Amino acid sequence: MSQHKRILSGMRPTGRLHLGNLHGALKNWIQLQDQYDCFFFVADWHALTTDYADPTAIRQNTWDMILDWLAAGLDPHKAVVFIQSQVKEHAELYLLLGMITPLAWLERNPTYKEQQQQLNTKDLSTYGFLGYPVLQAADIIIYRAHGVPVGKDQLPHVELTREIARRFNFIYHREVFPIPDALLTEAPVLPGTDGRKMSKSYGNCIYITEPEASVRQKILQMMTDPARARRTDPGDPEKCPVFEYHKLYSTPDEIAQVTQGCRTAGIGCVDCKKILLTHVVEHLGPIWDKRQALEKDMDAVRASIEKGIEKARREAQKTMDQVLETVGLGKNV
Repeated sequence: MSQHKRILSGMRPTGRLHLGNLHGALKNWIQLQDQYDCFFFVADWHALTTDYADPTAIRQNTWDMILDWLAAGLDPHKAVVFIQSQVKEHAELYLLLGMITPLAWLERNPTYKEQQQQLNTKDLSTYGFLGYPVLQAADIIIYRAHGVPVGKDQLPHVELTREIARRFNFIYHREVFPIPDALLTEAPVLPGTDGRKMSKSYGNCIYITEPEASVRQKILQMMTDPARARRTDPGDPEKCPVFEYHKLYSTPDEIAQVTQGCRTAGIGCVDCKKILLTHVVEHLGPIWDKRQALEKDMDAVRASIEKGIEKARREAQKTMDQVLETVGLGKNV
């Protein structure tokens, strides 16, 4: 293993990734894999916390997501890429951490009530949903990770993991787990085609590996500044969802041109989108090609992930040997 500090992160398998996923997390992972000892995993057990009643899509979603990871540049030779449910030690540590985690810590988790309200069509009054932050803590500390790359909205989850790790070390008078830090990442929140946050639940996503013709159509039909009802109406680029994409894809000169043109009605929304389209297609082209190549050699993809699973198991087993010995359940019991 590398002597670099270790980080860990995961994603729930919701299928193919959209541009929001690419710029919100995946691009950061791709940069981190050259700087840290990285463990990246498919959080398929976490998918069951909300989708337990209909798990039929989880397996296909898992492989669709892995293919998108690899197509975008995540390299299983640089990072350990694995599937959570294939490393049973996660569940073993989750059980033991559940024994020491105060119920009040879980009930005050800010995401708990928020998600119950947002996902009110599902019955989330389950032990698994209440306890998922403990599983999340197990995911992180079983690899003795030093850091977890997160956005601001996820800081409470990392803090809870830190508290659980501290409590375990304190109760058993042994520094089994390093206390992980949150690696705060400033990630752009990309709007979807309707101007709201890009989300599969809103049906407003642009997927990183959907056909070029579909990407073009979606961008050309994207909502713009409502003030520009006619071609001759001036607008405000900061109120236009398309402008958020220009900030990521276009050159400084083009951004200046679009800004001026929008404010003076010197450029129409369609022309503005066409400037953007050139860059988006150029950026996604290599990802499309890589995805197609990967799909033709799924045996090699599965073999590379199996190697990642084996590496993850070895590291998890090392930790669990220490944990079981610490709580009096070691091999010599």
